[in-house]
Amino acid sequence: MMVLSGLRLSRQQLKRLEEHRYSSEGKSLLEPLLQPFWCWLVERVPLWVAPNLITSIGLALNITTTLLLAYHCPTATEQAPTWVYLSCAVGLFLYQSLDAIDGKQARRTNSSTPLGELFDHGCDSLSTVFVILGTCIAAQMGTNPDWMFFCCFVGVFMFYCAHWQTYVSGTLRFGIIDVTEVQVFIMTVYLLAALGGTALWQFVIPVLNVQVKMIPAFLTLLGAIFSCTNYFRVIFTGGMGKNGSTVAGTSVLSPAFHISVVLVLAVLVYKSSAEQLFERNPCLFVLAFGFGSAKLTNRLVVAHMTKSEMQHCDAAFVVPLLLFINQYCNSFLSEHFLLWGALVLSACDLVCYCTSVCQQIAAHLNISVFSLQKPRTCRNNHH
Repeated sequence: MMVLSGLRLSRQQLKRLEEHRYSSEGKSLLEPLLQPFWCWLVERVPLWVAPNLITSIGLALNITTTLLLAYHCPTATEQAPTWVYLSCAVGLFLYQSLDAIDGKQARRTNSSTPLGELFDHGCDSLSTVFVILGTCIAAQMGTNPDWMFFCCFVGVFMFYCAHWQTYVSGTLRFGIIDVTEVQVFIMTVYLLAALGGTALWQFVIPVLNVQVKMIPAFLTLLGAIFSCTNYFRVIFTGGMGKNGSTVAGTSVLSPAFHISVVLVLAVLVYKSSAEQLFERNPCLFVLAFGFGSAKLTNRLVVAHMTKSEMQHCDAAFVVPLLLFINQYCNSFLSEHFLLWGALVLSACDLVCYCTSVCQQIAAHLNISVFSLQKPRTCRNNHH
């Protein structure tokens, strides 16, 4: 059954996961500057607090503040109360800080396991969807739906590509301008929205003759070109197996199918009824497709850590496919109703998959997901 595809990990996958070793290289510009604060912060955390619990609290705060913003600005054209923008900036700062110390907490408590690394990346994949959406809402990009669509989906695509290159080479690479810098920039956008409001984003920059709100969009475009150039250089030249294959010996192009299906269907649905479906419900649209993309990113991370190939059949394709069929069959279902249904289905599929995988890994390693207990094996030094 497609809905259950990919939920069960085989014994071989669990065994290879147990043997997985985290590998990363490179440092971003701001990370060394923030390390002293993160080291100070983790010392304030009690030793009984599980690393995954720290990550979950940060994610919950980030999601809650973004949903609050989406509630006040459902079409990404409205002006929210000042305190909502400030709460989003604080929520993202807390998520960044807690996400940075979960691994340190794991090493403090000698509780580093492969599950911790997977849990961390899984939370990041979901947080990415909300952070991108929140940024577009704060900058009132709903008045430029084409650019909002581009920013939301290119952001999800870049995050997927970051893990695609890891799947190919076995090493997670950080650039000079990476997640930390992007998060700081987005916090700045929230603060500017709180201080300047609508007047700020609509201000036309002299000479350039563009509104201020277009600056984040242009930077996203430049960042996408720069990042994707580096990602695909690694993907096509950094393989470690025969003929440049992945560390699992599979084709470097195998992950392309999954993200391509979601993005192509998103573009087709958007182009078929931009006014009816996206412009009126941009938040629902982005979240419905974003949850599916987050699920696929999680599957890619699992494939990397278990050195296995991703199955082509996945329930994440059901939601965009339903929306696509509905749009090209003269909308036989209410678009608003269908979007809410798509959102619920994609969210349930994501939660079901993540819960199942975490439970399987926790049972295999004889550990708890959200509380500390001595693991049966602890071969990994990264949370």
